[in-house]
Amino acid sequence: MFIIAEIGQAHEGSLGMALSYIDALAETGVDAVKFQMHIAVAESSEFEPFRVKFSEQDKTRFDYWKRMEFSPEDWKKIKTRCEQKDVEFLASPFSNAAVDLLEDLGAKRYKIGSGEVSNFLLLERVAQTGKPVILSSGMSSFEEMDQSVNFLRKRQVGFSILQCTTAYPTKSKEYGLNIIGELKERYGVPIGYSDHSAKIETCIAATALGAEILEFHAVFDRRSFGPDATSSLEIDEIKNLVQAVRNIEISLEHPVDKTDNSRYKELKDIFEKSLAVNKDLPAGHKLTFNDLEAKKPKGVGIDASKSEQLIGQELKREMKQWEFLNREDVGVSL
Repeated sequence: MFIIAEIGQAHEGSLGMALSYIDALAETGVDAVKFQMHIAVAESSEFEPFRVKFSEQDKTRFDYWKRMEFSPEDWKKIKTRCEQKDVEFLASPFSNAAVDLLEDLGAKRYKIGSGEVSNFLLLERVAQTGKPVILSSGMSSFEEMDQSVNFLRKRQVGFSILQCTTAYPTKSKEYGLNIIGELKERYGVPIGYSDHSAKIETCIAATALGAEILEFHAVFDRRSFGPDATSSLEIDEIKNLVQAVRNIEISLEHPVDKTDNSRYKELKDIFEKSLAVNKDLPAGHKLTFNDLEAKKPKGVGIDASKSEQLIGQELKREMKQWEFLNREDVGVSL
């Protein structure tokens, strides 16, 4: 399982905050810390509307992206901190200029956000790097995904796909967990889940359903400022999620053989039961269902699993209440 914690814009344009997020997330056990690389002049314009009008300090969406930028020197510090903390530096580019910068930084792979899946200019630039790609399917239909997949396959680019619902925060009826299996069957590549629900159970469920990559937004506090805060997991939640996912991963790697229960022999002898009579009965009495009780432990009398075969059998001796029934008591081999 490859687990990605996305900082996104939670750093609010502060290098110090970005570095502190890396430090905190490294302690949770995630594999990668993801950023969004925005270069305002290359990706946006004054005409871009706000998705959520959350900011009083940014007059336009372009101004917001401008405030979220880091200099190349800052990005080098961010990547270096990731390396120092033993987590992979990962970023989503939103322009070819961002890909150029990420290449200068030595990015290992590329994450393509939901809004860029059909941006074939960007995909062409990413394909030119020869590095693997993670596609987020949030706003794409299967037909649109087919086009992007075919585009990458023609260029022999290795890729994986994340099921994603572009809703912030995502409601339970919108998770689309069923699509994990559909994507696996349709494309035959590693499939993951990109979450915006702000709940740990969503990624846990995705893991159990076969997701091989998990991505979620991270924030110190969901009450923080920013467009993604309410759709994010807090640091302690991420730590719990990672541990849960690792446990499920171990379970899935070690399937249990239900045809062999030999390991339970000692416990079966303790917990399973033997048949007894529940009242005093004379010799020659024909046993009925109402004459029987099952008592621990197994092996002292006839197994409780044989109860049906005892109905109608004639007792060979007088029996006292709560005595265990054995084969010689009924004179048959069971």
